[in-house]
Amino acid sequence: SGLSFELETVDLASRRTASGGDYLSINSKGYVPALQFADGSVLTEGPAILQYVADQNPELRLAPPVGSRERYQLQAWLNFISSELHKQYSPLFNPACAAEQRQAALQALKNRYDYLAKELATRDYLCGSRFSVADAYLFTVNGWGAFIGFDLGRWPVIGAYQQRIAARQAVQAALRAEGLLKDMT
Repeated sequence: SGLSFELETVDLASRRTASGGDYLSINSKGYVPALQFADGSVLTEGPAILQYVADQNPELRLAPPVGSRERYQLQAWLNFISSELHKQYSPLFNPACAAEQRQAALQALKNRYDYLAKELATRDYLCGSRFSVADAYLFTVNGWGAFIGFDLGRWPVIGAYQQRIAARQAVQAALRAEGLLKDMT
């Protein structure tokens, strides 16, 4: 987006920020992300934050114009990623997750990735020929597979998509800022 920002790591187990603050005083939901503004107000939920950030620099066209049909398509993708992919990964990061629940989450992910692979087979990015904040979100969520042993290799089109996104200079800069610059495919 070209906007300046400060990152702060949050230990979700202790609910403490890297500077020692109580994260629950920033986001009482207790999870990330949260965008805290200079006036102390906070915006939560990834899809809302992504659209806010995109709208701060509309010339970059990271999101279609508000009110356009394309904007609603972007919102549909953001909701799909949030509810159908992100939510399925959540139990897989929990060491107390029961085997039955883990298996159900993995099967749901396989079904969602089957759908996603069909969609990405006909376009470079989620919303067509142009990168959007939905692609940034999907790239991040797709990268979680490596942390929980979920191999995206069965969907070559998704691997090619990940490589396409990873090659972007802004994505590489973001990965460096997060200390994550490595092969995310």
